[in-house]
Amino acid sequence: MRTGEPLPAVGEVLAALATGLWHWNTATGLVTVDAEAARLLGLPAEQATLSQAQVRARLHPVDWNEISGVIQLSVAEGTLGEARVRIMDERGRVIRLGRSRFHASFDREKKSYEVTGSLQEVTEPVPGTSAGRTAVTGDWRRSREAFLLDAGRALAEARSTAEVLRVAAGLSMPGFSPDGLAVFGVTGDRLTIIGHHGHQPGDESPFTHMALETDYPAAEVVRTGRAVYLSSPERYKDRYPVTWPLAAHFNRQSWAFLPLTVAGRTMGAWMAAFTYPVAFTPDERSVLTTVARMLAQALSRAEAAESARELTDGLQRSMLPQLGPEIPGMSVAARYVPTGGGLQVGGDWYDMIPLPGGTSRTKSGGGRFALVIGDVQGHDVRAAGLMGQLRIALRAYASEGHRPDAVLSRASRFLHGMTFGSLDEDPTDLRFATCLYVEVDPATGLLDIARAGHPDPAIRMIDGTVLARPTAGGLPLGIDPDADYPTTRITLEPGETMLICTDGLIETGGHDLETGWKRIRAILEEHDGDLEALADALVQAVHGPSSHHTTGPLADRREDDIALLLLCRQGEGCGGGDPVAVRPTVRRTMLSVAQAEPERVAVARQQLRELLHDWACDDQVDSAVLLLSETLTNVLVHTDADALLLAEVRGEQGDRRMRVEVTDTSDDLPHMRRPGELASSGRGLMLIELLAHAWGVDPRGEGKSIWFEFYESEGAGGVGGPGGADGSEGSESP
Repeated sequence: MRTGEPLPAVGEVLAALATGLWHWNTATGLVTVDAEAARLLGLPAEQATLSQAQVRARLHPVDWNEISGVIQLSVAEGTLGEARVRIMDERGRVIRLGRSRFHASFDREKKSYEVTGSLQEVTEPVPGTSAGRTAVTGDWRRSREAFLLDAGRALAEARSTAEVLRVAAGLSMPGFSPDGLAVFGVTGDRLTIIGHHGHQPGDESPFTHMALETDYPAAEVVRTGRAVYLSSPERYKDRYPVTWPLAAHFNRQSWAFLPLTVAGRTMGAWMAAFTYPVAFTPDERSVLTTVARMLAQALSRAEAAESARELTDGLQRSMLPQLGPEIPGMSVAARYVPTGGGLQVGGDWYDMIPLPGGTSRTKSGGGRFALVIGDVQGHDVRAAGLMGQLRIALRAYASEGHRPDAVLSRASRFLHGMTFGSLDEDPTDLRFATCLYVEVDPATGLLDIARAGHPDPAIRMIDGTVLARPTAGGLPLGIDPDADYPTTRITLEPGETMLICTDGLIETGGHDLETGWKRIRAILEEHDGDLEALADALVQAVHGPSSHHTTGPLADRREDDIALLLLCRQGEGCGGGDPVAVRPTVRRTMLSVAQAEPERVAVARQQLRELLHDWACDDQVDSAVLLLSETLTNVLVHTDADALLLAEVRGEQGDRRMRVEVTDTSDDLPHMRRPGELASSGRGLMLIELLAHAWGVDPRGEGKSIWFEFYESEGAGGVGGPGGADGSEGSESP
């Protein structure tokens, strides 16, 4: 052909290349072939329109079925399809092997395919080559696009280096699957083995820490960034005579070494070894190169994720303290579980702080300590940083000997200065923190609690009953630099356990404060075992496999980090050793109600209901709550003193006695009155006399105590009856 002459027709070019054309419309069921395609199908060499049955009779049945699947795949992926077919004569004998490449489209209205493709003859595979070793229905018949799509998805889902290596080992390449794999990495100027498959343990020893200047294929690939293909042992020996003895005893016949490149940087090499000769055709090299690129990306993602996990685990370990030496008379357990943030460490923290000196309450000369738990707003690097700084500040203030209220006040001022006090601070990134600070005296079991917007503690009593202990509190830390944090004092009796936690333990799994507390309470009440086992049970209940069966009503709520501390005063039922077969038969609660805190009357009613949660008679519980409300209100209205509630339940279930006692410092004794119909007061003692099994008024050295009792059965009360065990009675103050 001379320059400038028009190009020949496409049909002439294809005919010269022994390539035929065909078109198939599944709606009509007709296949149009040109002369060359007809000749390859064993028909007269002329253009013809054939039926599907005529074409199907010329192809191997397995090949016909495979073409249908490849057509559907090529339409779904928007790629060209390719298939090898065996062409048969009238007697069913294979006369030639053909390869067809085609483009398919789908008509949604007609629900039919239109396929246009080429057909050319290919040589029969030579025995011993990869194609010759593979059965007609084997992996080589899979579409290359389908294989790469599957491999890409599997590698993208791998989350660690070990998972990536397992996926790579399980890849079955179309037509040529390697029998041995190895992934090489680079450390300094040394070649290392990240993982391998198809070899015996210890086979990697000669290749570990190999210098990059070594005459070895993987080292050359890392140095140059270019792949090395060795199709026979002879080529390997001629090109790398120094390291050939290291590879000879593996009895491989072909090797491919490909660079693992990410963002232009060669991070290692991938070796695929075969026990049979592989010619490494352009198609095979294309598949290997694509797999190597996907493998490099997957390893890079896994390496970054593992580095981040190692970094954040180290950060978490450095920020979360050890609980320290054993405390005489006390046991402590703690857990921290990062669930809410990708950083794997957020704003939740806990701490245990030894306190200096003794106290006025004990002559022990020391031994006191503080438990702190808190949650800085957010799940990011800034929240983790603020958490670490706030924890250090709290430890410093506590170590100076300040009381709980002063520690939180100073911490709030400190955090406010760090966040709200900076002129350069982004107004949208201002942070606060909730916190609960408990000063513990192991000798007496006294707990002084200060709370800054944090969930209240819970007490697990000797018999397994769990009560939420309401405490006075203030604003979260960092909002108001002059905020006050009142202190609440409670006593942890021998055998009782206190739980303090962040809201993640309560709300994880789509729960709100109410439903989440019910779930936690059930775990606390049902558990028998030591404190460490109880801590594990709480975490498993909200974050382990069992938590999937206890999801809450807020399924779309974001998961949060979990931090918890358990403090047990050693005694029967504490769980410090073997499970207690028979629980102790006493439970009690104590609560103060100040003149300036009338709202705590409602708290006292709730405390009494929780104390009597398993009482046999609901009417008696309602009566007890009513009488408690009357006695507390009487103190607040008719005296200037504060009221102290002591409620106690004794005995075996079904035969128990409930005693409620309200004490105040006023010396005015109540006496019975008979108010008229329109009187607004004066009925409190009348209600006590009518509803309680026993009641009375006991003068104290300073003040008095009004008490009443209910019996779960008639024989539970012993002596005493209506009117009081001591026979004292009277009416209310005016």
